[in-house]
Amino acid sequence: MSILPADSKILIIDDEPSIRQTLSILLRRAGYTVSTAAGVKQAIESLRTVPSQFPVVITDLAMPDGSGMDVLAAAQARCEFSQCIMLTAHSTVENAVEAMKLGAYDFLAKPFDKKELLAIISKAFEKYSLLAENRSLRSLVKNEHRDLVARSSTMRSVLDQVDRIAPTRSSVLLTGESGTGKERIAQLIHESSPRKDAPFLVVNCGAIPENLMESELFGYEKGAFTGAHQKSLGMFREADGGTLFLDEIGELPLTLQVKLLRALQERKVRPVGGAKEVAADVRVLAATNRKIEEEVQAGAFRQDLYYRINVFRLILPPLRERRDDIPELVQRFLERFSVEMGKLVTGYTPDALRALVAYEFPGNVRELENFVERAVALAQSTRVGLGDLPPELSGLASAPSPQLTTLPASGCQLDEVLTEVERRLMLEALEQTGGVRTKAAQLLGISFRSLRYRLQKHDFEEPDSSSEQPESQ
Repeated sequence: MSILPADSKILIIDDEPSIRQTLSILLRRAGYTVSTAAGVKQAIESLRTVPSQFPVVITDLAMPDGSGMDVLAAAQARCEFSQCIMLTAHSTVENAVEAMKLGAYDFLAKPFDKKELLAIISKAFEKYSLLAENRSLRSLVKNEHRDLVARSSTMRSVLDQVDRIAPTRSSVLLTGESGTGKERIAQLIHESSPRKDAPFLVVNCGAIPENLMESELFGYEKGAFTGAHQKSLGMFREADGGTLFLDEIGELPLTLQVKLLRALQERKVRPVGGAKEVAADVRVLAATNRKIEEEVQAGAFRQDLYYRINVFRLILPPLRERRDDIPELVQRFLERFSVEMGKLVTGYTPDALRALVAYEFPGNVRELENFVERAVALAQSTRVGLGDLPPELSGLASAPSPQLTTLPASGCQLDEVLTEVERRLMLEALEQTGGVRTKAAQLLGISFRSLRYRLQKHDFEEPDSSSEQPESQ
């Protein structure tokens, strides 16, 4: 006995009541969910108004008010993977070929064999499920970069800008502090662009000696200099059709800035030792943690190159401005390092998380990643505790998180702000009452039960003694 798919809805369309009834009884006994229509107009209305789609449609070919081909078109418009099975008493090769060309799954002549029809329906559902699953997998692969943590409004704004920028071929300048993830966002722009199937190459302009940078970017001909035993294409030509990410572009010498500007303007490069320019279709993304405008004013960075790379500007927020993302980032790093180290560390204690959220993170996400790696290595239980974190965080466990006093221009998540206010006030009440929860509840103007519920909601640890009870009323 075959297992039915989760969505086993079938729509039957035939102008003959006996056919509709026979099919309905047969398919319902087989476990399918059946709807019927007496003609083309009624079928199209059902396809339009029924909340969920019909994975399989069985339709007569010739009906008084239209053709099964019209039903086929309507079904595919409602769901591109819907499988249509045609039934007709006037079977011809021409009709069969036309139906199949238009996307019909199969074609049966009346009178049909019930077992054959059930087998065809089962295979039609299999095809529908396979196509739907493939689409989901393609969508998952396409949006794999959405694995980025973006609970905070600041990061959601960045990703919204990426969606608008990615389809273009224009240059993008990414700025922000070190460790904020500029390379990951650059890769995301590439993966979301029409160039996603072409190379994405990274050049750290601060890590390559000045005398080698030109040949690294633009390539060189054989014999161009001592040691050039064979020609090299260079990063521009290797990335042809794709994207080149120039990290720390502020480190690029002025002499090379001129040549880079020409390469961007002309979409051509001249290899070292070469006699002519060679075309290179490359989209350039650049990043710097320097204050690039100040570099331009000081003459350390060419103004014309600045305008060329700054067609779009993405400013990545430091981690201290996206604290809402810290808990999920911590959890993801925990999962990764637990697997890498072969340890079972699945979570963190409330005081450890409070310390991490309160920390300023001058090194941003990269520093947080290092903290979590250290914590997993030191952890002696399934949860990271405050003692597993660096010493500079130990005094932050009870520190209140920064609070909003005015509404930021970018907006806020009101529920998250109110949740944090509630947590902070409960902490202060417990501190003032020496941890006596009945008195803390009185200070907050709530019942003991309400306080206990709220503390559990915020994952506060239960007191060691179970003797504390609500005072009698």
